[in-house]
Amino acid sequence: MKKICFLPRGMKDVSNTPKRFPGGVINNGIIRAKLYYPHPERGYYQGVRFDRSGNMSSLEFNGHQYFGKWFGEYHPEIHDVIMGPVEEFMSPDYADVKPGESFLKPGVGILMKPDNEPYDFHRFYPMLNKGKWQTRCSSDKVTYVHELEDINWSYNYTKVISLIKGSPEMTIEHSFKNTGKRAIETGVYDHNFFMFDNQPIGPGYTVTFPFNLKGDGIGIGELAELRGNKIEYLRFLKTGEEVFCHDMEGFGKTSDDYKIIIENKTSGTGVRITCDQPFLRLNFWCCPTTICPEPYITIKAAPGEEFTWKIRYEFYELQ
Repeated sequence: MKKICFLPRGMKDVSNTPKRFPGGVINNGIIRAKLYYPHPERGYYQGVRFDRSGNMSSLEFNGHQYFGKWFGEYHPEIHDVIMGPVEEFMSPDYADVKPGESFLKPGVGILMKPDNEPYDFHRFYPMLNKGKWQTRCSSDKVTYVHELEDINWSYNYTKVISLIKGSPEMTIEHSFKNTGKRAIETGVYDHNFFMFDNQPIGPGYTVTFPFNLKGDGIGIGELAELRGNKIEYLRFLKTGEEVFCHDMEGFGKTSDDYKIIIENKTSGTGVRITCDQPFLRLNFWCCPTTICPEPYITIKAAPGEEFTWKIRYEFYELQ
């Protein structure tokens, strides 16, 4: 079951603590985006769930805002204090290792498995090897590089976020090169924490796919419905409520079905998301402040091989 962001035991809310996090701004004259950069001590995000690159606190197009702070309390080690089109990799070996042994979380590093409990993305696992992050920023592009070298797993992961010249478009290009001795095959998804001009989640929002949806889950039939190829809302979500529809069906085996359109009639804005890879899985989650289609793809790289994928975002105003 999905759970809304919470403050782990023993952590204090430091959202009001003045602090300057490493970050930068990119701008193509049409889109302006603010991003945080990974840093082992001073980074905004120190959680062990999400890929630490690509945390986007703001994206503005034609006076409209698409991303922002959707959660309440802040601490750098809360897994969900994350914003923008952030991604999470699944661990390829957590289920296979014993308590006390290490496991891989791509985009984060090498973590320790403390016991035999199933993997829980809310849990904070001890970090054993963070790897090394490098970030380069130009006027309209940010490049993140994560190099990990360990006994069992090694890779070179590059993510490039670019704003397209003369267009309200953004691309996220990924390169995952396996520099170790073991094949890596796992899933990764983009969580897409959208906030259209801070409009509350409910009627006015529509999420559209190129295929008819099948699925069930929390809040389906009460808060939202799957109507053909659309997700539509029955009422506005209240504090503490959520919609979570997991493992939705209906898509095919090609990238043609990786086309997601989110629109909000109140703000008059929309976004179209496409990718050059097919869906592995498709989830959908939202709470009162953010709307999040969660498309999964498969990454697969034998030793010495490189796997690449590209996601494109097209922002627009409704006519």
